[in-house]
Amino acid sequence: MAKRVKYTAAFKKKVVLAALKEQNTLLELSQEFKIHSSQIIKWRSQALERFEDLFEDGRQKKTESETDIEAIYAQLGKTQAQLEFLKKKTGVNS
Repeated sequence: MAKRVKYTAAFKKKVVLAALKEQNTLLELSQEFKIHSSQIIKWRSQALERFEDLFEDGRQKKTESETDIEAIYAQLGKTQAQLEFLKKKTGVNS
C-alpha cells in the first residue's frame, strides 16, 4: 500500500500561483509538479475561496451580545450609584 504524500504549504502555494497565472495547461502543470490535475483544481478553488478573507477588515464589529453586556454593566453602575446616593441621603449604613 502506498503512503499518502503530504505537501508543504510552500509547495501548494507554488502550484496554486502557477495555476492562477494560466500560462500552462493543467496537464502541463500536473506533469511539472508531479501531481494529479484534480489536486491542482482543488487547491486552486480553496485558495480562491480564502482570498476574500485576506482583505477583510481585521477589526471585529461588536456583536449584539457584547452590546447587551455593555448595556447591562452600564445599568448596573447607574443602579449602584443611585443606591449609594440614597444610602447617604437616608443615613442608612450597611
